[in-house]
Amino acid sequence: MPILPEPLQDRQGRTFPYLRLSVTDLCNFSCQYCLPDGCTETSHKTAIGLDEIRRIVTAFAILGTNKVRISGGEPSLRFDFMDILQTVRNVPGIDTVAVTTNGYKLDKRVGNWLSAGMTHLNVSIDSLEPAMFQRITGHNRLDEILRGIDHAFAMGLPKVKVNTVLLKGMNDKELDRFLGWIKDQPVTVRMIELMETSDSIDFFNRHHLSGQVIRQQLADRGWTQSIRADNAGPAQEFWHPDYQGQIGLIMPYSKDFCADCNRLRVNSQGELQLCLFAEQGHNLRHLLQSDDQLPLLIHRIQELLNLKDDKHFLDYGLTGSTRNLSIIGG
Repeated sequence: MPILPEPLQDRQGRTFPYLRLSVTDLCNFSCQYCLPDGCTETSHKTAIGLDEIRRIVTAFAILGTNKVRISGGEPSLRFDFMDILQTVRNVPGIDTVAVTTNGYKLDKRVGNWLSAGMTHLNVSIDSLEPAMFQRITGHNRLDEILRGIDHAFAMGLPKVKVNTVLLKGMNDKELDRFLGWIKDQPVTVRMIELMETSDSIDFFNRHHLSGQVIRQQLADRGWTQSIRADNAGPAQEFWHPDYQGQIGLIMPYSKDFCADCNRLRVNSQGELQLCLFAEQGHNLRHLLQSDDQLPLLIHRIQELLNLKDDKHFLDYGLTGSTRNLSIIGG
C-alpha cells in the first residue's frame, strides 16, 4: 500500500482539517462593508474549473482535511454550482461540504443544493429589520432568505448558521431581535467583528464595534461558552438552556485569535492563501492540470505551509493584499 503523507501541520503545531474554497470573486450584492459600489472588477471567467476543484480538494483530503467550505463572492453565481457540490462531496475523506451564501434566491435553490451534497449552510443576514437589511446589502431580499432557511429545515437540514457583521450605528442594537428569532429554532447567529481591508479603512473607523460588547451582554443574560469542535470555524459559541439556537462571536482583534487557526484558503484562481490577510497568495494552478501531478501538488502545499505566520497583523493596521473579502471568500 502507498505511504500516505503526514497530515498538514505548521511550525506552530496547528493542524488544518478545514479548507475554505472560493469558486468565484463575483458577487451580486453591494454590502457597505465589502462592495459598496457593487462588483466592479472580477476574475469570474477565469475561475478554477471542476477538474481543478476536484484535484485541489483531493490533495487536501489526503493531507487530513475533512471539511470544505465553498464560498465566493457568491458561489451560487457559478453556472456549474451543483456540479461543484457533487464533485466536492464525492472526494474520499470529505464528510462536510458547507456553503456560505448571501441567500440570493435561497428559497428556490436550497433543496437542490441539499440534493447535490451540501451538508452545512451559512447565510449572511446583517439585519433582521428589512429597511436596515436593504441599507446594508443594497437588496430587499430578507423575506426570501428567511423563507429559504425555513425550507432548509423542512427538508431535513438540522441546523443553519447565520453570519452577521457587527456594525456600530447600524445593526448594533439588534441583539434582542436575533435572540427572539433563535428562541425556538436551531440557528447559530455568528456575530463577526468588522475587519479592516485596504478598501474599507474609513468605513472601518466609523463602524467597527468590538465583539466583547456583545460577549458581556450575553454573559449578563446567562449564556455559557460551548466547547469548540476540532474542525469548527473561528467563532466562540454560546448556548442558553432556554434557547434552541446559539450565538457565535468572531473577534479577530482579540488576544490569541490565531492560536488555534485550523483552516487554509484557496481562491478562485487556484492560489493558496495562508491567511485571510496575507500579503500574497501562492499559485497552485500549474499543479492542477493533470491527475498525475497529485504528488507534486501535495508536496507544494506542505512546503508552503512552512511560510504560514503565527498570527495576522490586523492589530497593526496591516491588511495584506486583501482589498475586500469577496476576493477570497472571507
